[in-house]
Amino acid sequence: MTPVSALVAPESVAQRILLIRGHKVMIDADLADLYGVPTKALNQAVRRNLERFPSDFMFQLTAEEKQEVVTNCDHLAKLKFSSALPNAFTEHGALMLGNVLKSSRAVAISLLVLR
Repeated sequence: MTPVSALVAPESVAQRILLIRGHKVMIDADLADLYGVPTKALNQAVRRNLERFPSDFMFQLTAEEKQEVVTNCDHLAKLKFSSALPNAFTEHGALMLGNVLKSSRAVAISLLVLR
């Protein structure tokens, strides 16, 4: 298995953590990028396993929250043109994604996010 440090720099993960509704979260597009899957595939996996993502693991941003994220995070500017509202995942949700996506990269990235 490839060491996680070879996949992603820990600093790059830390820069993607946002504070929304008083929770430290990562946006679905960022997690999909880290896990090496399209955002659409990540969200499909979540929809197939909704029982694993209670509201303290994941929540959908409001239109206002999405606008604020797009305005304040240059790397998320592409979300401006999406009609879908992004999902935000807490650290527990990010770990659960590793279980749902079932790849060695997903498990390694989940551990990195938690650390």
